[in-house]
Amino acid sequence: MGPAVPELIKGTILDIIYLFCKLSYRVRKGGCDQKDQDILKNRIDMFSMRTIKGKDSFLSQNLKVRKKPYTMNSQEKKISFVGVGRMGANMARNLKDKGYNICCVHDVNHDTASTLAQEIGCSHASSLAEVTAQSDIVLTVVTNDAAMESIFFGAEDNLFQNANGTLFINCATLSPAMHVKLETAATKNGSTTLEGCMASSITQAREGTLYLMIGGQKEIFDQAKDLLDDLSINLRFVGAAGRAAQVKALVNMVMNINTAALAEGLGIGDALGLDLEMLCEIFSQTGANSRVLETDAEDMLGRDHECYFSAEHAAKDSGIAIEVAEEAGIEVPLAKATLAQYEKMVAAGLGDLDKSGVAELTFKGRGFEN
Repeated sequence: MGPAVPELIKGTILDIIYLFCKLSYRVRKGGCDQKDQDILKNRIDMFSMRTIKGKDSFLSQNLKVRKKPYTMNSQEKKISFVGVGRMGANMARNLKDKGYNICCVHDVNHDTASTLAQEIGCSHASSLAEVTAQSDIVLTVVTNDAAMESIFFGAEDNLFQNANGTLFINCATLSPAMHVKLETAATKNGSTTLEGCMASSITQAREGTLYLMIGGQKEIFDQAKDLLDDLSINLRFVGAAGRAAQVKALVNMVMNINTAALAEGLGIGDALGLDLEMLCEIFSQTGANSRVLETDAEDMLGRDHECYFSAEHAAKDSGIAIEVAEEAGIEVPLAKATLAQYEKMVAAGLGDLDKSGVAELTFKGRGFEN
């Protein structure tokens, strides 16, 4: 016969078994109680303390003890999306294809969220609080600071309700101050946040080849890195909350200036009667070359402005960059001139066109009425 099991240990083991079964049942039903998880962890900790004291203890003689606590990887966690337009929906599809547990989606456009939920086999959360209740990780992909204010700080329904233990990864282009505000509020309610600024478009979201710039606490980034890796082809941790948003604002400011400059160059070439294909080839071999030349020149020549990055978003992001520059005491006349061009498009009701649509302002005989 083996050694007798002390009664105290027997009781603790039964406690753990009961709580584990209870927790497993609730997980299968789609939700579990944080209190039960904490109690289970406490019982296990008590059991370890009672049984690992000294080399002659019952456990040290008869059981092999896991020395490091088990940490769930992101594929084992429940993941949700708030904001499932072109970018958010394709990010969700990508993660679903890679085996992640997408448990629910939510969008101000209920039909959009419902259609995606049916497609990828998850629930359509009718409220923001429901999203948090179901999730370990929530990715938000909304339009601007005002939308973030609404989903996190709305009076009647918001994501921060009962958010203890939830990680929020915020992927929209926002002001740096908004990311700092979110992290500060999360600290008070027991949740955590990361900024996941994206420098890519719809195709990359679907393929999981985004360029991601991350801001926040490094230890939180490390915990979510497996998920972020599966969303991206390039991943860069930038620094504290707000820093990634500053970098993203500058990225988009330069991109927007390049786009507007290319539209002007091609518009002048067209007015001079130059061969525009030849002009683009020469641009590509000289100092006029840019990434925008590769992505937007053909669309400008063909007047194909199917949206990948909208003029409205270009205006918003240029505005953020100008605010960042002014706070740093830097004058940015080119950024302001570019913003004025995109604001013309928005005022004309064409903010939903791709940013390449700025060429409609620079080619003779075009204009929004043609």
